[in-house]
Amino acid sequence: MLKYTKDHEWLRLDGDGVATVGITSYAQEHLGDLVFVELPSTGTKLSKGAIAATVESVKAASEVYAPVGGEVLSVNDKLTTEPGLVNAEPTGDGWLFKMKIADGAELDTLLDEQTYKSLTTAHDGH
Repeated sequence: MLKYTKDHEWLRLDGDGVATVGITSYAQEHLGDLVFVELPSTGTKLSKGAIAATVESVKAASEVYAPVGGEVLSVNDKLTTEPGLVNAEPTGDGWLFKMKIADGAELDTLLDEQTYKSLTTAHDGH
């Protein structure tokens, strides 16, 4: 089950307090074709809301924020040579990093899919 932030990141709990993080389909559609992804270093400790990564498209660069606090366990190295994976499969092979969650209670601050969809629909004015 995916959880979302208002900043268009998603988080999937993988078990044992480990989560996979990426940007949403909505985010990649608005950015356009990604040409560069800057990932955090393994071992980096992030607080909730801290800048964790940067994604750049031909249109703009955008920060990716940590949806919860924790430590980066691994990054998706494929994205250094294939940033377009984020466009092709934002919630699949286009994931950005995995992290060990520091405080599980922070998960309660994330949005469920229904709430996130309402938010993005409101943004697009539909």
